[in-house]
Amino acid sequence: MTKILLLSHSKSMLNSLSERLKFENFSTSEADNEYSANELCRSEQFDVAIVDGEVGSYLSDVPTIVITRKPDIDSAVDALRHGAIDYLSAPIDMNRLLTTLRRFDGNEEDNTPIVARRSAAHSSRRTNCATQPIIGKSDAIEHVRNMIRRVAPSDARVLILGENGTGKELVARWLHVKSNRSSSPFVEVNCAAIPAELIESELFGHEKGSFTSAVKQRKGKFELADGGTLFMDEIGDMSLSAQAKVLRALQENKITRVGGDRDISVNVRVIAATNKDIRHEIKMGNFREDLYHRLSVIVIDVPPLRERRDDISLLAEHFIEEICHRYAISQKSIDKEALASLTERPWTGNIRELHNAIERLIILSDEHITADSVERYCRI
Repeated sequence: MTKILLLSHSKSMLNSLSERLKFENFSTSEADNEYSANELCRSEQFDVAIVDGEVGSYLSDVPTIVITRKPDIDSAVDALRHGAIDYLSAPIDMNRLLTTLRRFDGNEEDNTPIVARRSAAHSSRRTNCATQPIIGKSDAIEHVRNMIRRVAPSDARVLILGENGTGKELVARWLHVKSNRSSSPFVEVNCAAIPAELIESELFGHEKGSFTSAVKQRKGKFELADGGTLFMDEIGDMSLSAQAKVLRALQENKITRVGGDRDISVNVRVIAATNKDIRHEIKMGNFREDLYHRLSVIVIDVPPLRERRDDISLLAEHFIEEICHRYAISQKSIDKEALASLTERPWTGNIRELHNAIERLIILSDEHITADSVERYCRI
């Protein structure tokens, strides 16, 4: 029986969908927020998730169908880019939804077992993320590549600095891929996305009964990354109390679960990243200087796109090829004037903003992307 996770703030939506899907012989679980949904994903295996677009766009490692009350191109593109397998508008077309869900039930042409099909999809998604190339020939990006080649084989901790959208996560992944730990886990945690009261449980795990919703023992990110690499993104947003515990973990290679009294040894290489000026945060009393020195054995600065404009054409052409392939559409071309127009733009959102712009151009332009298309669809 196909197991479906339903995620929505709306109880009426959860109840009506659950009732109809159970009638159609599906198994459902419900969550009214993203954190609860991810907690359910850790304790159970789901074949597919149906997510209210007002709550989120996807869940880690679960094929996702997004439901939206306000359909538009940007939200559709965002959902598909984050791995959604379908995008439906409310009120829901149940026939279309059921057709999509039955692909996971083995009732359509694809008779691959659900678990095997899901594992293949997740493996493919992880591999694609891990092996995306670092595009560019500028001196600035060549310096980053050289740093990765020199630093990756060691177990030295690395602090990656750079603005939002510059590719800090990609640098972290390559440090792992090129390391001696590449066959072991690469575990990510976004320190800015987790509420302050939950960050310690997320990093170090918790024992059953240690707080109200701790219904079972759970390992934290440090334990899950044992033998491999832990990537702590947006570490500049971590609370001072959590920083103290991370410092202890780095000093002693030991952690203690929330509510526990037993030390657990961990062998983890920590790579951290932030878009903040850490020196300024230290002066303001928001970041521990001793933790900074523990993390910054090696510092890699990822340059903003405005400092590597010679790479914009290469990035644009790479994104065109990648996105056309992903959408299974004919390869589109782009003229020199359009590339010149893209190169002149400020790109305050860096590579992420450029990728979004190219995706928009592919969706909205004809077979050939012109400078007029750039002016029309990529307004600053």
